[in-house]
Amino acid sequence: MISIQPVQTKQEQQNFIRFAWKIYEGDEYWVPPLMMDMKTWFSSKHPFYEYGEMQCFLAKMNNEIVGRIAAINNPLYNEHQNTEPTGFFGFFECIDNQEVANALFHQARTWLKNRGLKRIQGPASPSSNYDFGLLTKGFEDSPRMMMTYNPTYYESLIRNYGFNQVKLLYAYKIDVKKAVENERIKEGAAVVQKRTGVVVRKLRKKNLKEEMEYVKNVYNAAWEANWGHVPFTERELDRLGQDLKLVADENLLLFAEKDGKVIGKALAIPDFYYIQKQMNGKLFPFNFLKIFTQRKKIRWIRVVTLGVIPEYRNKGIDVLLCYELLKAAVKKGILYGEGSWVLEDNVMMNRAMQNVFGDIYKHYLVFEMDI
Repeated sequence: MISIQPVQTKQEQQNFIRFAWKIYEGDEYWVPPLMMDMKTWFSSKHPFYEYGEMQCFLAKMNNEIVGRIAAINNPLYNEHQNTEPTGFFGFFECIDNQEVANALFHQARTWLKNRGLKRIQGPASPSSNYDFGLLTKGFEDSPRMMMTYNPTYYESLIRNYGFNQVKLLYAYKIDVKKAVENERIKEGAAVVQKRTGVVVRKLRKKNLKEEMEYVKNVYNAAWEANWGHVPFTERELDRLGQDLKLVADENLLLFAEKDGKVIGKALAIPDFYYIQKQMNGKLFPFNFLKIFTQRKKIRWIRVVTLGVIPEYRNKGIDVLLCYELLKAAVKKGILYGEGSWVLEDNVMMNRAMQNVFGDIYKHYLVFEMDI
């Protein structure tokens, strides 16, 4: 007998978080999330709850936890995207049992239906601005920073319930040194810079508040028309800035300026999952020191965002930004970059990744179905 229970108490919250350790026990590629980060999703202080709501559920069988899911209502998404009212499922973890998965998905759909939503999409934890998509190719590698990872059988559980694939997302692997030393790329970047008069500069930490405003403005303008896009709120951006403070590198956040106006940006973050993997979910009391003692051992970066506002597109500025970003990475001893995630039909970004010899090495899928 399978029972589905809403998460309400602190102990149930703890059980919801810790269940992931059961699913990934012995998995050499899984990166345990930080417990303190997971707990923020149960705090009303998280900026997501200023506009959205989320209810978590646990599945039990014979009094043992066998699965978890979150049902997510995101009014900001529905205001921004011209689609049927859509809700989401996220934070999904489950044993390899279709009945358990079915019960979890049914509960999420019921919760969303009661709020007047017509469609369910996911996995999104809780939106495309956070953990997004299901890994379906590239299981022989750990995820890069802020990317998802899951067992291979999740795709079957989701499809067998009745979900259909709605979008494919790519992750590109870039040999950083190969790209930077390529004469064609080097000359192409120089030509773009000369022709456009664009200046590329790094983040100015002393003006962090103003710089983060540029990040928000370019992000919301450059991604506004993208499938699945949800604009960042002021508070979400502030929180993101705080979260990245320890791991971000000012040399890896670049702005493209034209006549003093910021028209594009590129952000890469060192792959601190290399270090987090060793922490088993605990940053304190001593694990946080590894951030400082082991950061020089990191050999990957993840290119998180690379965008140009619409009126300056198709001028090669995206390739110029990417080239300058990779140059900065080489100076840090970085060997590889991941460009992720990129929509399958985002012609401009796929071309930019290919222009720096990026190879698609991971796939992520997003699913949906009617409620």
